[in-house]
Amino acid sequence: MTRDRVTIALPRGDAGARASVLERARRRGFARFLDRDDPAVAAAEGEEVIRGDGDRLRAAGPGGTDVEVVRVDTAESLERRLGAVAPGGILAIEWAGDRVIPLENAIAVRGRRFSIWVLARHPSEVPGALGALEHGADRVFVEVASPEEVDALEALVEGPTPRHLEWVTAPVVAVRPGGVGDRVLVDTTSLLRPEEGLLVGSAAAFLFHVASEAVGSKFSRPRPFRVNAGAAHSYVLLPDGSTRYLSELVAGDAVLVAQPTGATRTARVGRIKIERRPLVMVTAEDAGTPRTVFVQEAETVRLSTERGRVPSTEVAVGARVHAIRLPPARHLGRAVEETIEER
Repeated sequence: MTRDRVTIALPRGDAGARASVLERARRRGFARFLDRDDPAVAAAEGEEVIRGDGDRLRAAGPGGTDVEVVRVDTAESLERRLGAVAPGGILAIEWAGDRVIPLENAIAVRGRRFSIWVLARHPSEVPGALGALEHGADRVFVEVASPEEVDALEALVEGPTPRHLEWVTAPVVAVRPGGVGDRVLVDTTSLLRPEEGLLVGSAAAFLFHVASEAVGSKFSRPRPFRVNAGAAHSYVLLPDGSTRYLSELVAGDAVLVAQPTGATRTARVGRIKIERRPLVMVTAEDAGTPRTVFVQEAETVRLSTERGRVPSTEVAVGARVHAIRLPPARHLGRAVEETIEER
């Protein structure tokens, strides 16, 4: 449910509100806007501004898309509208009542023959419109009245995941008991593959890949939604490139799910479990600097290495673990430029 499919409808009739919403939306990474006021706001580089005129949506510039918005309130009217769309065309819908099931029906009928645009009445409707039948509408227009609603919308949709992560393999130089501590289980609302996991570590500059529990053990079933991520103080990487302490995560937060040296995606936290358990401290060396991660000592907790996923009970000196490097200095989880030393 990425924000590149979201178009923010700017407030009408209040120049100050329109300017403040536009400024906040740009800062939050939104780049598509619907403007019904005159004169229309100017699109910055990489942005798109669509004009709203009555029941029509018009893309800026000569030859731009001109789409009629149709109001749908019955199954019959939806069927009629779906049958009238030309291949390659656009059906823009404003729901008069039910909005989730009729959109699913429309997506099932549409296939790949044409595009569906939906007008949402409130940011809370956006996830349902973007995720219907897994594919969702091709574009969702949503009325946003204030900068605070922009923030609420940002929390509901995903931004792009990092395009480039600096993956490294680092040798393990020490493994020793870490005492009993508070470890954090991250249960997500998504099913994770065995090779997927979270990026976790004691220093923001170096995060280890801790694999999911999609593979169980001789004495436990798989938990493919779970990552037994590490000790409470540890950093975890989020989809926007910022970090957070594992102990700060709450239900609904987005976390970055990664495969070593491969694809990344976003998953939402379903719940967090913090329990006191025996820990093991794994130390890897990165360009002469020791880097640590504290994880629970258990057969189902696995670090990703060059030789595969190794349980924390079997990690040994000499293993080469998968990890990423990040800018070391952080303020409230976001990278900043400053002198810093983490030990």
